[in-house]
Amino acid sequence: MGVTRQTKQVKTLLDIFNTENNAISVADLVKKLSGQMNKTTVYRILDRLMEDGIVHSFVGKNGLKWYAKCQGCSCDAHFDVHPHFQCKVCGEVSCLTSSFKIPEVKGYKVDAVNLLLVGTCSDCL
Repeated sequence: MGVTRQTKQVKTLLDIFNTENNAISVADLVKKLSGQMNKTTVYRILDRLMEDGIVHSFVGKNGLKWYAKCQGCSCDAHFDVHPHFQCKVCGEVSCLTSSFKIPEVKGYKVDAVNLLLVGTCSDCL
């Protein structure tokens, strides 16, 4: 798609991702931004940010969608092929620095992989 316009609403959402170290659930984003924009606007901006390689998404343990800031991605390619960890005690979700190679599967083209590790984080141990 190209570069997302820097509207006030886009800047507000980007500020959240620039200050957060962990992933953020879409439910938390909608709740946090409820006085500033509606749910549809939040989803629309998130979709644009994903297309532009600014954020990536994955599904957490309860089927809830989570978003995190990309590292070195662009609108042409996402390089965020890494596992995510969700603590079953505190609920925090974070990107892990471990990487893995997407296996080639004969007769298929794999575009995306979701790897979610669930357990207890170091703060909750």
